[in-house]
Amino acid sequence: MEYYFAKTVKGEFDEVIKTVTNELEKEGFGVLTEINVTETLKKKLDVDFKKYQILGACNAPYAHKALKAEDKIGTMLPCNVIVQELENGQIEVAAVNPMASMQAVKNKDLEKIASEIGDKLKNVINQI
Repeated sequence: MEYYFAKTVKGEFDEVIKTVTNELEKEGFGVLTEINVTETLKKKLDVDFKKYQILGACNAPYAHKALKAEDKIGTMLPCNVIVQELENGQIEVAAVNPMASMQAVKNKDLEKIASEIGDKLKNVINQI
């Protein structure tokens, strides 16, 4: 089982991030955090790195269900989605596969939640 869902697209980096954010919203996710890896690596290590951004997405109703089923699951939240510029000028969008990350947690209630969230994240990737 792959630990992520991904798709490569053509476009302008910032516009792809807007598209991803809009598609996440359509599936009930909000973006809680945005980590600009490129800027962080430049600031902290003075290295140049390709355009790479991590979006921390959360679907509040599902997060609530997951937290009620397993109170330590917050260590695996939110669902991360990355947008990165590839060398050939294309942009890759990838989202965590919650089924893969939840395998370590032996909780049947979480399996259904992870499956449903996985379907929503696949929809986001497919719509990009």
